[in-house]
Amino acid sequence: MTSLISSRFTTRRSRVQDWLFGGIGAIASLVTLGALGWILADLVKMGLPHLSVEFFTADMKSAGREGGIGPMIVSTFLILVCFLFPAIPLGVGCAFWLSEYVQGGSRIARAVTGGVDLLASVPSIVFGLFGMSFFCQVLGLGFSILSGGLTLTCMVLPILVRTTLSAMTSLPPDLRPAAGALGLTRATTLWQILLPAALPGIMIGITLGVGRALAETAALLFTSGYSTRWPESIHDSGRAISVHIYDLAMNIPNGGGKASASALVLLLMILAINLVASLLADRCLKSQYIS
Repeated sequence: MTSLISSRFTTRRSRVQDWLFGGIGAIASLVTLGALGWILADLVKMGLPHLSVEFFTADMKSAGREGGIGPMIVSTFLILVCFLFPAIPLGVGCAFWLSEYVQGGSRIARAVTGGVDLLASVPSIVFGLFGMSFFCQVLGLGFSILSGGLTLTCMVLPILVRTTLSAMTSLPPDLRPAAGALGLTRATTLWQILLPAALPGIMIGITLGVGRALAETAALLFTSGYSTRWPESIHDSGRAISVHIYDLAMNIPNGGGKASASALVLLLMILAINLVASLLADRCLKSQYIS
């Protein structure tokens, strides 16, 4: 009888704990969605009236109070290109090397992973000062789109390395012995088996990196510059959309409406990139299951 009462009490307490933790999780989710909805509603309310075809294609006028953000969109796209081309091979290659060519727990592995983690904790303003000193002055690139892209590469490398490394370590452990039993070399195994299997995780890392790069302001203030002209090459100075939003909100009187409209465009760009990355990852997974 005593054991029956104790069992019922334990079951009731477990149910109360389940309901309690479930309620806390639901409240946290509602608060998160509420904050997101509040931000989006504020941006839509202030920025939507300023959105038009001219806003996407025209030059900036009256210090940003009039005109559009056409040059800023082009500059942002070029900065992303300059950032992605070196960041993807460096980040993915470093993760592959740590996963497949270095023994886990060795001194070199601990040194590299420790350096990556330390790099991830560096504030963005420090990256901006480094980019201005090294890329702009030492390498002679000046305040240019290329300098901004290379600075963002240094910032986003830890994200790419860590996400790719997590994707590689989470693969089924029998892939490598099976490939070795078939007589495949380590390079062939990496390129034809492990890379396709880890591609969805790599795409997630690239998406997170692009999202951080698009939202970055401090690093680009010191590297890519403030120029509002249409860039003719990656060696020209160019103002990213994030820098444009900062300038409108902080330095331009009555620039809040245009800043909100620019922020909406930036959010739409991030959303479009996330959707494309999700579609590519889903297609990779489906192709793996079909094959």
